[in-house]
Amino acid sequence: MNQDNTLHRFLFESQPIRGNIVHLHSSFQEALAHHNYPPIIKNALGELMAASALLIATLKMQGVLVLQIQGKGALKLLVVECSSDLKIRATAKWDEKWASELYKEINDFSFIDLVKSGQFIITLDPEKGEAYQGIVAIEGNTIAEMLQNYMLRSQQIDTTLWLHCDSQSACGLLLQKLPEVNEMNVDADAWNRINQLANTVSNEELKTLSAEMLLSRLFAEEDVRLFEPKTTQFYCSCNQTSVANMLHMLGEKELNSILAEFGKIEVNCDFCNKQYVFDAVDTAQLLLAQVPVDVSKATH
Repeated sequence: MNQDNTLHRFLFESQPIRGNIVHLHSSFQEALAHHNYPPIIKNALGELMAASALLIATLKMQGVLVLQIQGKGALKLLVVECSSDLKIRATAKWDEKWASELYKEINDFSFIDLVKSGQFIITLDPEKGEAYQGIVAIEGNTIAEMLQNYMLRSQQIDTTLWLHCDSQSACGLLLQKLPEVNEMNVDADAWNRINQLANTVSNEELKTLSAEMLLSRLFAEEDVRLFEPKTTQFYCSCNQTSVANMLHMLGEKELNSILAEFGKIEVNCDFCNKQYVFDAVDTAQLLLAQVPVDVSKATH
């Protein structure tokens, strides 16, 4: 299996600690292939993509995890969606005019500079049951720190993350402390010791080493069980039916107003940049039938 698009789960034998390792290469590149983001935004999306895979792999839920960072600075929005079968998509919005006026180069500033007075939103949307959303103020200087603070304060789960993206690939390591079932046999220092060992990891090691080699190098004296890897991939869930349904919700008056002004209705997916075009006939059929129209004019 391609090491560059995999997630590995592992756990420490006899200790209430588990972890995940993720490598994203083509799945990262495909997710951003249709966007021209500055490197600082591309790297932030890569770290968020890696984090989404690491986190959803800790859940028993079947469904989708959505991570959003909303800011009031140059960066307005980062969004990453990751399904329980590790299908990932991502998008970002930033104020190019604002950035060019205040900064000569957006990349001269740190990520935290771009999300001033922002908030972190985490949404769990299970296939069965109701969705859950948590909203917290941004706390921390990196995406890893923001997520660690969220997990500790909102979920009361000790979680540590190491994330890296170099605009070509993204990777990450997660450690999570589990409830102690039998405190009599638990090493009280295990969580601190294992985190200290993990803190020695370099970005280069995280990026280039296989899961087996990374675990062996970091935790040579620990008893670690590594599970079979799962494949990550880029996947956008937009389709003709969902776009038609969205347009239908706008109502006849709004749709006819757009047609009168532009002669057609164009919808671009923020994630994959696919374009859906509705002419007057398509729109009339959509409104008449009260069901989605089969739109055959979708392009990249």
